[in-house]
Amino acid sequence: MLIPFPFAYLFGSACIDVAAYAADRRQWYPTARHMRNIGIGAALVSAIPGIIDYFLAVPPDSSASERATYHGAANLTVVAAMSAVAASRRGDERPRPWELAMQAGAAGLLAFAGYLGGTLVYRNQIGVDHRYADAGKWREKTELPPSGSLGIDVGAADELAVNQMALLHINDRRVVLGRTEDGLVAFDDRCTHKGGPLSDGVLACSTVQCPWHGSQFSVRTGNVEHGPAADPIAVHSVVESQGRIWLRLAD
Repeated sequence: MLIPFPFAYLFGSACIDVAAYAADRRQWYPTARHMRNIGIGAALVSAIPGIIDYFLAVPPDSSASERATYHGAANLTVVAAMSAVAASRRGDERPRPWELAMQAGAAGLLAFAGYLGGTLVYRNQIGVDHRYADAGKWREKTELPPSGSLGIDVGAADELAVNQMALLHINDRRVVLGRTEDGLVAFDDRCTHKGGPLSDGVLACSTVQCPWHGSQFSVRTGNVEHGPAADPIAVHSVVESQGRIWLRLAD
């Protein structure tokens, strides 16, 4: 909800500066200057949740990761360009041609970054909670005990209800733990189509559906049940013993 502020102020300041230059309205320059300064500050504040999402919410090795990188780079370039213009301008003097050109380029780049940001939200569902009815609380675990004779202890046997999932971070690997009508399952948290997070998808009837493009996989065999994905996902061995869930990763 912070995004509209830097976009409106920075884009608006560029438009007002260009309009003031074309109409020779010197009295408009202070408005553009104030909007530019507010926009730079708002952009720096908005960058904080953006950075958090980039490292914690965007799935690694996915189309969203590449898109988020371009999105962040474009926004940083816009802030750098607008900051250079703000540092160069003195008072309410008439802008020099290179300052107008830099602002026009920054405005265009800002529109491109906004398009990428919207795609991340609406297509890749970054930061969107789309849990279906009765899915229960979605869980994420990053600290797990070391592997034992039965495998890795990933939690109590009663933690997951049928069709619920949990995301496990095991070293540099993301693994989904779920419970189906036939028992526990475990599989990699990466759709083989575009790298979508299967842990954000829907688990039903021993099938998991990717939230990005709808690919479906058998959580028992990993085989593709419906495209556009063409390659299977990796599945792992998981058992219940002594009231705990034990996971053993496939090679």
